[in-house]
Amino acid sequence: MRSYLHIRAFRALLAATFAAAAWFSPNASAGTALPLEQIQLPPGFRIDVLSQDVPEARGMTMSPAGTLFIGSLGQGKVYAISNALAPDPRARTIATGLTMPVGVAFRDGALYASSVSRIVRLDDIEARLDTPPKPIVVSDRFPSETHHGWKFIAFGPDGYLYVPVGAPCNICKPDENRYANIMKMKPDGSDLQVVARGVRNSVGFDWHPVTRQLWFTDNGRDQLGDDVPDDELNRLTRAGQHFGYPYCHAGSVADPEFGKQRNCSEFEPPAAKLGAHVASLGMRFYTGSQFPAEYRNNIFIAEHGSWNRSTKVGYRIVRVVLNESGQAVRQEVFAQGWLQDGKAWGRPADVLVAPDGSLLVSDDTAGAIYRIRYAP
Repeated sequence: MRSYLHIRAFRALLAATFAAAAWFSPNASAGTALPLEQIQLPPGFRIDVLSQDVPEARGMTMSPAGTLFIGSLGQGKVYAISNALAPDPRARTIATGLTMPVGVAFRDGALYASSVSRIVRLDDIEARLDTPPKPIVVSDRFPSETHHGWKFIAFGPDGYLYVPVGAPCNICKPDENRYANIMKMKPDGSDLQVVARGVRNSVGFDWHPVTRQLWFTDNGRDQLGDDVPDDELNRLTRAGQHFGYPYCHAGSVADPEFGKQRNCSEFEPPAAKLGAHVASLGMRFYTGSQFPAEYRNNIFIAEHGSWNRSTKVGYRIVRVVLNESGQAVRQEVFAQGWLQDGKAWGRPADVLVAPDGSLLVSDDTAGAIYRIRYAP
């Protein structure tokens, strides 16, 4: 395994690259009109800006009362928008000083937020939006590396909080009980256990509305060229499954450094290959009724977009169509236009189905939350 001195040096280089690629860019679009006319959608759909006051917006969750909570990457802040679907909603900052609090999850009146090595909780948060409480540490048992250290989090049907831990590198062979996995724990932080291994960096997952199986995106490794390997859409059918990293990528690409140690046939193949370097992040099953019936139980994926490919790809929302057996049978572009002439004015990061069936999209470059509705 590579030395941690080497890993730390690589992380420093990567952070500089992220800065150049606008991964940690400030919200340059606040107070200016966003060119939504450039967004292409299927006939009958429209997109509007719900809020433009959420710098580096990432993961989203909504309470039963309609409060939208949003995490951020480089700001260290967590935001809340009460009555989010009402006209002129207002964004509040409810937490500061956290480390890459990308992930947010709501349960029993409390908001849970990720902070790289910790999961924190803000109790009775909706009654305290103007005077938010100090975050309580639920668990501090996660690695402190920031390379792939940001975490999307969500509560599963079993009541556990699911927490991914990315690989602390582009390609290396870390302890698979600590890194490159998806874990879960009880809401109080106890009973921490690994549910999936060989997952390089998942920043989005959801559960099938019928089977309750966990589906998740996984970002493929870099430095193998423009078109290899694909990002993955994976399905967990039993706890403990291994999805290939670092030995095998996208089900069939043996890693040049580690591929000789294991065979690709030993691992779970992806449910769908999503394309190389598209940076597939947030994903959700569509469970609403506002969209046409054929969208029901399909998957929407936010493609954040490439940062080191010679020609940019991604920067869009993709729809994955499933058949009655729950198999991915088709992919199509649902929303695109954030990338214009090789330059991106926005980068989708997460998607969320709102109670009225509209689809919310976070954009960490524009600092915006969009709302996509079917309004033929």
